[in-house]
Amino acid sequence: MIIQTKLAYINKYVVCLRHKTYIMIKKEKFSGQDQELAGIAKVLSHPARIAILRFLASTNTCISGDISNIIPLSRTTVSQHLQALKNIGLIKGEIDGVKVNYCINNERIIEIQETLNIFFNCTVNQANNCCKP
Repeated sequence: MIIQTKLAYINKYVVCLRHKTYIMIKKEKFSGQDQELAGIAKVLSHPARIAILRFLASTNTCISGDISNIIPLSRTTVSQHLQALKNIGLIKGEIDGVKVNYCINNERIIEIQETLNIFFNCTVNQANNCCKP
């Protein structure tokens, strides 16, 4: 029984591994710009990250502990969301002793805004209104 369970787990893992490999191969066929846009969308897709960005936009800097008082999540979870935002450059973080001060990265926000504007302007301009009656 235990051996069958382990084999089922191994088979499931191999299928997952094959599936992930398949996705990686397909992902490489898309342009770097499309991959970057998808990465931005993925990070922005969580409401906690949106709330964190709104909070940071309303202040100049803050401490990560302050954010966990505003966002209804644990410090660990808030820290993970902050890391995701930092990884794509939306926020900056500076270590100040045992605290980390975070703020909005305005230059990166402008870059992302331009990227999104280009994408949506191209999409709107290319639409042929095929779904209108």
